[in-house]
Amino acid sequence: MMEQSVAATKDLSGVAWTGGSLVGSLNPSNHGYRTSDGKGGYIITNTHKKYKRSKRDADGNMILDDDEVVANLVVQFCNREGETVGDAMDVPTSAGSEELGSLLRSMLNPDDDEEDANRGQIPYAFFAKVTRKIETKNPSTLEPMVQTITEDVDITDYNSLAHFLRQFRNDVSTEQTLQLTYQPLALFKVRPVTRCTDTLPGHTEAILHVSYSPDGQHLASGGGDATVRFWDVHTSTPRRTCKGHSDHVLCTAWSCDGVRFASGDKRGNLIIWDPEKGEAKGTIKAHSKWITGLDWEPMHRNKSCERLVTSSKDGLAKIWNVRTKRCEATLAGHSDSIESVKWGGEGLIYTASRDRTIKVWNAQDGGGPNGDSRAGVLVRTLVGHGHRVNTLAVSCDYICRTGPFDHYGKIAGITIKDRESNEWREAAHRAAVEKYAAFKGSDEPERLVSGSDDNTLLVWHPTLDKRPIKRLTGHQQAVNHIAFSPDSRFFASASFDKKIKIWNGRTGDFLNTLTGHVGAVYQVAWSSDGRYLVSASKDSTAKLWEMPSGKRARETLPGHEDEVYALDWSPCGGSVATGSKDRTIKIWKH
Repeated sequence: MMEQSVAATKDLSGVAWTGGSLVGSLNPSNHGYRTSDGKGGYIITNTHKKYKRSKRDADGNMILDDDEVVANLVVQFCNREGETVGDAMDVPTSAGSEELGSLLRSMLNPDDDEEDANRGQIPYAFFAKVTRKIETKNPSTLEPMVQTITEDVDITDYNSLAHFLRQFRNDVSTEQTLQLTYQPLALFKVRPVTRCTDTLPGHTEAILHVSYSPDGQHLASGGGDATVRFWDVHTSTPRRTCKGHSDHVLCTAWSCDGVRFASGDKRGNLIIWDPEKGEAKGTIKAHSKWITGLDWEPMHRNKSCERLVTSSKDGLAKIWNVRTKRCEATLAGHSDSIESVKWGGEGLIYTASRDRTIKVWNAQDGGGPNGDSRAGVLVRTLVGHGHRVNTLAVSCDYICRTGPFDHYGKIAGITIKDRESNEWREAAHRAAVEKYAAFKGSDEPERLVSGSDDNTLLVWHPTLDKRPIKRLTGHQQAVNHIAFSPDSRFFASASFDKKIKIWNGRTGDFLNTLTGHVGAVYQVAWSSDGRYLVSASKDSTAKLWEMPSGKRARETLPGHEDEVYALDWSPCGGSVATGSKDRTIKIWKH
């Protein structure tokens, strides 16, 4: 094909990029361009790229030096449902996620010119399926064995396709088409918090919990003074002070519709509050010892949002209907205190215990493998940790927490304000179901990560198997908190070793260690767009980190006079709240 002028190429051949482009006559490192074949497809033409003679083995496969990769690679884009987009295309291996995103946008919007296609700048993450062999031990005989695993590797974690190919040179063939699954990321951007705008006094003892409502319109706190307090997020002033507990408030949780707030104390009492009126809707003697965890049933599973699960030091977990104040099921089976409980998105409940096990329970009648199990039936026991299990995180935590609400704290298309009305509940339930379906994709299993006093984390597919997918090592002391990013691409682990580690949310691969705190890290929270992480520490500071690349803190948030026990980032993205042993709450904004 003869060379054309830049203008003619753009006009007649459909070049996807101009200056700094992935393919196009203006890219001096490639000189290839994409042209229309006249049938709705494209042809990639490299007009004067020079190639050296490649070495090949007996089977005809190309042999590369240790630091050498091919200049171009054939890729095929597909969505999370497996549907392909366009034809397979030859792209330079110097391309990174931004260039691949530009190419994908031009294929998804073929009628737009380059400027129109990129105007929205929807960012994408790209995943490649990699099949590789790893050395492990037979769980029965403990003899060495080789296991073949297939995992989705996030291309975004690498600077370019070339970097990815170097990392997996023994597992990815450059002679075959590489299938890249794309996933749209948050189009909105949360601004980093940099300054303290308000200090909220009122509590008379250490603050152990702060949490924003699912729509981001309310802030609640609880602590050692046996009170629960609700705050106005717009004026940073107290709205309600709720008294009813007789001991430390150890755990709190908002219902997914934002209508109810639950708190559990050191004497085993559970109180359900009305955040608007500050009144107790019911007090339940839930356990004989202190309550260690609370979690509500996700709204996409039940539109009424009236069921929650509690866990306790007495070794039991219980499913409650807060409207009837009735215990629907008791989950008995652990031989020691339950340290953490999670209600997953697939109708299962997970409990982690000091007895070193995690148990998976059916959460509702008819929800077993054959549709005939009762609520509270043990599905499987996950064994793998060598010490007590402190914390759990589920890949859909953020989606379940925010329920039907978007990042503005609203539900698209709903103008009804009465959240108790049937019309609002039906519309909110549909929104929650659609939101969860879009998050989950077609066949992606629910992922569970556990952290333990044995200094390790384990990644599980608890809906499918009782064996861990991967053991994650690196922390030097106990892991006390884990949090998935909103899109579940990453998760962060906080430890008493003063470090935070960032891991790939699908494969469990280690990505980064965040160093900067000089005391134990108690808790971490993600921004709603997944671009930032904030951490709370014993060193009396919170720190802001850029994700996933930042090894050093972007901002240090000082001001507290003692250990920072609690923090939360508003689902609307506008503010971070931190709670401290100094008995104050601080609000941080951009």
